Amino acid sequence: MKQVVQNYKSGELALLDVPVPGCKPGGVLVRTSWSLISTGTELMKVSEAGMSMLGKARSRPDQVAKVAQSVATNGLPATYRKVMGKLDSYTPLGYSLCGVVEQVGAGIDDVKVGDLVACAGNEHALHAELNWVPKNLYTPLPDGLAPRHAAFGTVGSIALQGVRQGESHLGEVALVIGLGLIGQLVVQLLAASGVRVVGADPDPARCELAERLGAAACGDPGSAAVAGAVAELTGGHGVDQVYLAAGGGSNQPVELAAQLCRDRGRVVDIGKCRLDLPWNAYYEKELDVRFSRSYGPGRYDPEYELQGRDYPIGYVRWTERRNLACFLDLVARGSVDVEPLVSHVADFEDAVPTYQRLKDGELKAVAVLFRYPEQEQGADAEAAAQAQAPSVAVPAVRRTGGTAHAPARPAGAPVRLAFVGAGNYASSMLLPHLARREGVELSTVVTTTALSAANAQRKFGFTGATTDLDAVLGDPSVDAVFVVTRHSSHAELSRKALLAGKAVFVEKPLALTEDELADVVAAVEESGNDRLQVGFNRRFAPLLHDARQRFGTRTGPAALRYLVNAGRLDHGSWYLQEGSEGTRFVGEGGHFIDTASWLLGADPESVWATAPSGNDDLQVVLRYPDGSTATISYVTSGPSGFPKETLDLIADGRALRLDDFVRASVYGRKRWVSSRLPKARDKGQNAELAAFVKAVRTGGPMPVPLESLVATTAATLAVRASLVGGAPVTLAGAR
Repeated sequence: MKQVVQNYKSGELALLDVPVPGCKPGGVLVRTSWSLISTGTELMKVSEAGMSMLGKARSRPDQVAKVAQSVATNGLPATYRKVMGKLDSYTPLGYSLCGVVEQVGAGIDDVKVGDLVACAGNEHALHAELNWVPKNLYTPLPDGLAPRHAAFGTVGSIALQGVRQGESHLGEVALVIGLGLIGQLVVQLLAASGVRVVGADPDPARCELAERLGAAACGDPGSAAVAGAVAELTGGHGVDQVYLAAGGGSNQPVELAAQLCRDRGRVVDIGKCRLDLPWNAYYEKELDVRFSRSYGPGRYDPEYELQGRDYPIGYVRWTERRNLACFLDLVARGSVDVEPLVSHVADFEDAVPTYQRLKDGELKAVAVLFRYPEQEQGADAEAAAQAQAPSVAVPAVRRTGGTAHAPARPAGAPVRLAFVGAGNYASSMLLPHLARREGVELSTVVTTTALSAANAQRKFGFTGATTDLDAVLGDPSVDAVFVVTRHSSHAELSRKALLAGKAVFVEKPLALTEDELADVVAAVEESGNDRLQVGFNRRFAPLLHDARQRFGTRTGPAALRYLVNAGRLDHGSWYLQEGSEGTRFVGEGGHFIDTASWLLGADPESVWATAPSGNDDLQVVLRYPDGSTATISYVTSGPSGFPKETLDLIADGRALRLDDFVRASVYGRKRWVSSRLPKARDKGQNAELAAFVKAVRTGGPMPVPLESLVATTAATLAVRASLVGGAPVTLAGAR
C-alpha cells in the first residue's frame, strides 16, 4: 500500500510503498476514502523538517534537553546514533480521515466489515491507504453524513474541545484570534451555541469566510475594526472568552486577548502560538488562562487510546471518542457546515506535489482533502486477514537428546536473520552492528506498523518488509529470528519461533510471568530446539571481561554490590504500563541479575526484595549456592548526573570495581586500572551479537546456557513475589 511520509532530517516528502498494517485485537483495519490535511499543524511539521539542524534544535528545546540528558547517561556516540537514527527516518503525516472497515480485530463488536467510520490520531489516522485504528479513536458515521465531511472529524474534535474549555454560555461574546481551519470551526461551534463571535485574522478572505459562517464581525487584528466590534457588542466591557487559534512566533495574539477580554474573562489556547503573557494586563483583569489539549480527555493516555479503556460517562462526559461522535452529529444535522472550508481536493497519488504547493504558498487553502481510489473491499479484506496475527518455580529444561546443535552453515553461505520489531533499541543498538557484519544477511523485518518496517528496510538493507509473521516463520531460508518488540509479546513470539525451528534472539525480558516462562520451556521440550539467546549483553562487555580475567579465579564466597541509578521515566512511557508490560524491574532487572550470576559463576537459589514506600526504588538480595551474595540497588530517585551503573565485587582479599562501563579497576597486591577511557560505553551488544551469529553459523551451542537464561528470568520474577510476601523466595528447582 502507499503512505505519505517525510524524512525529518532532509525534509524529503514521499509517497512510499509500505506493508499493509496488521489488524491487532482491540481495533479495526480501515481503508481510507478521504483524509484531511491540517493546513496548520501539518504544514508546521513540514516547515520544521526543512530547517537546518540548528533551526530544528531552536524549534524544539524540549527535545534538546532530552538529548543532553541522554549524553550524560549513555555517552555521546550512543546518543548520536540514536538521535540521527530517529531524524533520518520517515515519519507519517495526517491524523483525520474517513474510511471503510476492512477487517475487525478481536474484542470489537460495535462495527462490522463495510461500515463507514471516522478516525483520529497522528499514529492511526494517517494519509495512507490502510490504517489500523484502536477502538477509542474511531466512531461510526451518523446517517446522512457525507464521507468527505466526516474526514473533518479530528480537527472538529480539537475545535470542540477548545470551546468546551471556554465554558461559553448563551448570549456571551467571544473573540477568535486566527481564522484558519480550527478557528473557522470554533466560530461555527460558538455561533451554534448562541454565542456572538468576533474574528481576527490578517487574511481578508478568511475574515469574509468566517462572517459567512456565523461571525458577527471580523477584521485584521491590528486594525481598529476588531476593537470597535467588540466594544459595540459588549457595551465596552470586553469579550467573555478569547480563543487563541493562531500559530507563529508573534506575541500579538496574547496581547490582543488581554486588551479585548473583560475583567475575569477566559483565554483559551488551542493553537501553538507564542505565550509571553504581559503580566500587568493579565493580573489586573485576573484573566483565566486555559489550555485545550487536542481532541479531549483520553488524549495521550495509552490505556484509553491503545487499550480501549473508556472513562465512565458519569465522571468524564466528553472524551476523545465522544467529542468525535458529537462533532460528526453536528455536521450531519447542519449545525456546522464544513463544505465551505474545502479549498482544494487532490487525488491521493498527487499528495507530494500538493504538500509542496502548500509549503511554497502557491496553493492558498483552509482545508485540503485527499481523495482515495475506490477498491474492491472483499478481496482486500481477505488479504488483510491473511496478514494478521512464596516459591517461584524454575522450569527444568528436559531434552531428549542433550543440548541441541544445529547443522553448520555451508561455507560462504550468509546467516539470514529476520527481525520482529524495529523500534529505537533495535535501530540504535542492534541493527547497526548487524548491518555491517560480514556473513550476515538481513532477510525480513516484521512490524505491526507499516512505516517502521519500511524505515528499517531502507536504513539497514533488509531484503523485505512485512506485517505477516507467519510468512517469516514458515520461510526455510531464515536461520534466526530476533524478537525486539514490547515486553508483553516476548514469550509468545519466542515460543512460536522456537516451534518453527528457528534460532531465537529475544530482547529481555524472556517472560513476564511464571506461566509464560513455562510455555517457552515447553516449546523447547516439544520441538527439541533450544537455540535461544536473551539479550543479556552486559556479560559480553569488553571492559568487564578484562576486569574479570584480571580478578582471577576465586576460592571463597563473594560479596557483590550493583547500584543501578535507573532514573525516572517520562510521563507516557510504555515502560509504565505495568498492567500489560510488567513492572519496570521485570522489564530490565534481568540485565543485572545475569551480570551478577556470570561474575559469580552460578545461578541464584533465593531472592529477597524490599522497597521503601513512596517511590519505585528496590533492594534485591540474591543468595548463591556457595554462600556468595549479590545486592542489587535499583533506584529511580537518584540524581540524573550520577553514573547509571556501578558494581563492586569483593572476595579472597581482592576487589573488582566497574564504573558505568567507562573505567574498571581490580585491587589486590597490585592495583590495575583500565589504561584508558573507552570512546563510548560499550555494554557488550556487539560482542553478544557476534557470539550469537557464530553459534548460528557453526551450529555450536548458544552463548549462554538455556538453564542460566531460565534461572535469571525466574529470579527476576521472584522479586515481585518477595515484595508481596515480605520474605525471601526460594527458587524451586534451582541448582
